[in-house]
Amino acid sequence: MTVFSTADILALGWFVLAWLGYNVIVEMSPLRRKTLSHAMEAYRRGWMATMSRRSVRIMDVGIVGGLQQGTAFFASTSMIAIGGGFALLNSTERILAIAEHLGMQPGSAVALWEVKALGLMLIFAYAFFKFGWAYRLFNYSTIVMGATPEQAQDTAAFADEVAARAAELMVLAGRHFNRGQRAFFFSIGYLGWFVDPRIFAATTLATLIVLVRRQFFSRARALCASGLSQQLVPAEKTGGTNTETGAAKPLTS
Repeated sequence: MTVFSTADILALGWFVLAWLGYNVIVEMSPLRRKTLSHAMEAYRRGWMATMSRRSVRIMDVGIVGGLQQGTAFFASTSMIAIGGGFALLNSTERILAIAEHLGMQPGSAVALWEVKALGLMLIFAYAFFKFGWAYRLFNYSTIVMGATPEQAQDTAAFADEVAARAAELMVLAGRHFNRGQRAFFFSIGYLGWFVDPRIFAATTLATLIVLVRRQFFSRARALCASGLSQQLVPAEKTGGTNTETGAAKPLTS
């Protein structure tokens, strides 16, 4: 006798497909250029280009510090959530009894409930690794920012190149942070599985709709993408960045 019913397998398959498919669309497909995340990546690159032209960069360091604090908060929350998953495992029988009194059908097998709890813990563990790596990348980008020399006649090109490195580190940090948050969002849809596979499929669809709307059709996306162009980086000062791809050019010796 298998732990999963056909409905469980179909709902879980739909969940995995929705999550992976969304990742592909917003990060790898041509549609990614229309997302809020892509617009923010352009602003990150523009920010680092502007930073390299400031003689006083206290404001820039303060912004990165705020990003790091937010990332650390979510990383800590992930660890707390994992601990909550262990609490679920230790209280399986009691939770099932409460669910039956409420008229819910959580599944006849205790093993099924434990597998669901383990799956939820895996999602939070994935989020923790993403937030942890994003925190490190923000730290690295701060170091590269500190290594960016002030703009001068003889250091302008080198300053642009180093600032471009910092920009790409910022972009990578933002992507990993977004993946961690995405795991949190899909964990909300995953909770529906503890009630019923059909509810699981519905909550997954609802989560997907919310995320798609925010990336492609939200007011925030419209504001950030409105008039977005290469004007974020002055045309005469783009020596360190490939203006078509946004990728940093190699440092020259």
